Formats: sequence, structure tokens, C-alpha cells
Amino acid sequence: MKLKSVGIKNIKLPVSIREKAGTLQETVASISLHADIPKHYRESCVSTFIAVLNKHQDDMSVNILAKLLAEVQDELQAEAAQLEMSFPYFIEKKAPVTLTASLMEYPCRFTGSVGKDEDFMLSVWVPVTTLCPCSKEISAGGAHNQRAEVNLNIKFSGFVWLEDLIDLVESAASSQVYALLKRPDEKYVTELAYENPMFVEDVVRRVAELAKKHEGIYWFSVSVESFESIHKHSAYAYVDSSEI
Repeated sequence: MKLKSVGIKNIKLPVSIREKAGTLQETVASISLHADIPKHYRESCVSTFIAVLNKHQDDMSVNILAKLLAEVQDELQAEAAQLEMSFPYFIEKKAPVTLTASLMEYPCRFTGSVGKDEDFMLSVWVPVTTLCPCSKEISAGGAHNQRAEVNLNIKFSGFVWLEDLIDLVESAASSQVYALLKRPDEKYVTELAYENPMFVEDVVRRVAELAKKHEGIYWFSVSVESFESIHKHSAYAYVDSSEI
């Protein structure tokens, strides 16, 4: 009997991710790796998956993932091989006024496949602040604002840095989110958001506009969920570049 797919799921491994600064960041990834095994293949494939992952864990990037999957495909005589790797990525951010440094965590994911459906995608989740334009318009001295989460998924040619994607998203909101702010910083970010009100639809459109201008990105999708501060529900918006 031919099995559709065989592999390992949610194995946790320490990995090193390339940073734009030229260094490697150590983090822990949750990895799922599987392959379409031919009917005549009878040997256990788990050892192959583990060996290939251990070989490349010290330098993970989209380019490395393509090589890793090609090795799995060749070793197992597979028609195709697929990988999904999720991991937290940390960037040191400085507060806008006091320049106090703190680490921000951004969930990221690489997905890729080789064989019959060769494809690679990079995903990031970025927290931002949104401030309601309607609330500002009808209020004498304030407006409700809230934390929102932007999910940007891209397919691309060449190489795209995680830092650049995160910067792109953060520039498209009412204000950025920081891990640590002092009182002068809080004043700055709340006033900045007040002067830059945006619906989730505005944030989605702005991220999409910036992604369209990026030379390396040939497909993207963007979603924004705003965790409303005065409503029980969230506000949500989504766009896919193939439908624009």
C-alpha cells in the first residue's frame, strides 16, 4: 500500500537563524517534516529525518531549507518532501524617547516543499497598536486604542530578512508595540497613535501597498485582528495579493 505521507511532527530542536546584522540567533523551533514515500520503500524513515535536521540546525534559512528538503527527497527516493518550522524570533528594540532597550518576540514560520509542488513561504506575526478613527472623531478628549496582531505571509525570490518584514508591518499601524516603555515613551506612543488613527482595513491596505512595492515579494497575504478594548469581539480584515 502506498502511503500519502510519512514523517515526524512537532519535534523541538535548538536552531540558529541568520540575522540581518550578520550574526546567528539561537532559538528553539517546532518542526514537522514529512515526505511522499514510494510504495516499494520499506525502511524506517524517522532516522533519516532526524539526521538531516541535526545536520542543518546550526544555520537555518530558506535557502538551507531547500537543500535540506532535497536531501530528504533524495535519501528516501520520495516524490516530494515538505517542512514546516515555527520559532520565536527576538529583536532588540529601543524605546522611542528614552532609548531603553528590550527584547521583542515575533512568532515566525518557514514552510516549504520540493518535488511535485515546489514552494516556499515565510510568515511573521507582528503586534501593533490601532486607534479607532470613529472614536477619535466623536470624542472630545480621547479615543479607544488596542493591540492588534498582523500576520504577513510571503512568497519571494532571492532573500528577504525577517527584520525587514517586521519593520514593514510596524510602519503600517497607528503605533508600534514595545516590551518596555518608560513614562516619556508611553506619552510618545499614545500621542503618536492618536495622531495616526487606523481601522484594521487601513492597516491591511497599508501593509499590502508596502508588500507590493518590495522587489523580492511576488505573492503575499495579510490579515489583521484587532483585540478591541471596548467591545467583546475582535475586528478583522484580510487581503490576498492574487485577488488585488
